[in-house]
Amino acid sequence: MSKEKDYNFTSYNSDNINIAKALRNAMTRQEKHLWYDFLQKYPIKFYKQRPIDNYIVDFYCSKAKLVIELDGSQHYFENGISSDAQRTAVLNQLGIEVLRFSNSDVNENFEGVCLSIDKRISEKFNIPLQVF
Repeated sequence: MSKEKDYNFTSYNSDNINIAKALRNAMTRQEKHLWYDFLQKYPIKFYKQRPIDNYIVDFYCSKAKLVIELDGSQHYFENGISSDAQRTAVLNQLGIEVLRFSNSDVNENFEGVCLSIDKRISEKFNIPLQVF
């Protein structure tokens, strides 16, 4: 049985398809952990390395209009902070909420990261928490 494709996501930029595919094959250890151990099995569908506007987000839930970004050390320098702020502003203008976690959050508090994501989804849909 094939999965149904979801083309109902915001501001798709087809120019980024090949880059997104390459990023899916080169996910960081933290991205793999969050994907394979939580988001892939989550009851509401998430997509990994999804092109939106001129960006490729780490994880996207179109139903919740929610992006999950995992930030490595480069995100905490002046250029990274500025770039992330601009990216978040563009996504927010498209009606998409962005949740950011550091790689060390995933490494040191994986359950807390999962609970934060689950809590936000449950608030958006007024449903009980799905995990743990």
